[in-house]
Amino acid sequence: MLLRMSTLFLRTLRDDPADAEVPSHRLLVRAGYVRRVAPGVFTWLPLGYIVLRNVEEIVRKQMVDAGFQEVHFPALLPREPYEATGRWAEYGPTLFRLQDRTEADYLLGPTHEEMFTLLVKSENSSYKALPVSLFQIHTKYRDEHQRRRERQSAGDRHRRPLQIGDEGPPILPEMQPERDRQHHRQPFVHAGEVAAADAEEDRNSRNQGDGEQAGDGWRGRGRADPPSSPRV
Repeated sequence: MLLRMSTLFLRTLRDDPADAEVPSHRLLVRAGYVRRVAPGVFTWLPLGYIVLRNVEEIVRKQMVDAGFQEVHFPALLPREPYEATGRWAEYGPTLFRLQDRTEADYLLGPTHEEMFTLLVKSENSSYKALPVSLFQIHTKYRDEHQRRRERQSAGDRHRRPLQIGDEGPPILPEMQPERDRQHHRQPFVHAGEVAAADAEEDRNSRNQGDGEQAGDGWRGRGRADPPSSPRV
């Protein structure tokens, strides 16, 4: 669908909003990306939501390409799993707690490790089905004080948690390098630089292979040093 500025639901602001304290907050509001609802809680306007979805797709592709499978948990969660791990009390006042009409305790998910664990436990009956690599892109709810440099001081944050179910030391080390590479790699290289980065990696691999075949590296091919590759 073609997006036209003439019909886009967008209003930019000339002046900084009075409640914005950091540059990122001021710019996002003035450009028409978000609007503040409450401290740390924002409405995504069409332009900002397009960017948010694009970022999600970049991260999602990185994770799926690495062999992870996406799941999605509800934001409203029961008390029992978090009480079993001690985090119902450990989170203290940072946890959003509520009750239903039967006075059963619930919370808004601050993080979903407990739910990942219960899901894998319920679906896999044997260690032979492990390891399992899962991830989700979800909003996390915490009522906590943040540094002034962060955009959201409380409420909701968009994150990409991942979990790997494993059984004992023999399995996890096999997955550790790939997990670390995907988890710590800058996802935004996929937005335009990944092709150049992969091409440079391929060139380096070919150059190393040519050097080994020549026996004397690059000097064996009549060069004093390998040519420098432009950095991405």
